[in-house]
Amino acid sequence: MHAAFYEQVGAGRYVATAATAGPWSAQAQHGGPPSALAARELERHEPDDGQRLARISIDILRPVPVAELAIRTRTLRPGKRVALLEAVMTAGGQDVLVARGWRIARSGAAPVVGKPVEIPAIPAASRAPRFPGGHVEGYLAEIDWRFVTGKFDEPGPCKVWARPRIPLLPGEDLSPVCRTLLVADSGSGVSMALDPTRYIFINVDLTVILHRDPVGEFVLLDAESTMGGTGTGLAETQLADPGGVFGACVQTLLVAPR
Repeated sequence: MHAAFYEQVGAGRYVATAATAGPWSAQAQHGGPPSALAARELERHEPDDGQRLARISIDILRPVPVAELAIRTRTLRPGKRVALLEAVMTAGGQDVLVARGWRIARSGAAPVVGKPVEIPAIPAASRAPRFPGGHVEGYLAEIDWRFVTGKFDEPGPCKVWARPRIPLLPGEDLSPVCRTLLVADSGSGVSMALDPTRYIFINVDLTVILHRDPVGEFVLLDAESTMGGTGTGLAETQLADPGGVFGACVQTLLVAPR
């Protein structure tokens, strides 16, 4: 087990550890850690206690290497009721990821509206990661997976509770938003619809909308992937904690023969 996913080496500068490596390559990061790191920068940029980060959209411009990263953050649209922030991640002088976050004003007078959803209990036993033909010694091994339905090497929809085994940065607790981003990008992986030894299905983006912050260590991913036969796929994931649904995420997939 690694100490953390990243080590900070300066203001807005981080070195990725081997724990960030994704299943497609030991040299390329899984989308979860850099998305969570970008969300952390958005949360810390010109913070406003009267607002909360409600939507984060991630565009992955190219594979994020397991290497040193730099992040620059700015406010694109300031405001008291809504504000739009942007974080750009670079590696080796190239932009590799862009994150934008909408901050929405908090309101204690807003009602709770939603449909009743039965939330399954968290299974007592975790399951060792599997990704046929892939690299599992990085990110996949550093997440505690508790499958309710489906499993790693079983194509189709899946419900799985997930929590990180290590922090994003040494000695630092994960915020609810960062914890969600860290695992939400796995929706397309746990709900794989194709054999990864024959096809790639790599997400080029991730959009997460949180109508409230999650509570507790585990996040439930209720995920399903669909594909249109054109080289494009869609992964849709409902996000929940033991108290109920708190958000959703979608991913656009590049689908192609290996």
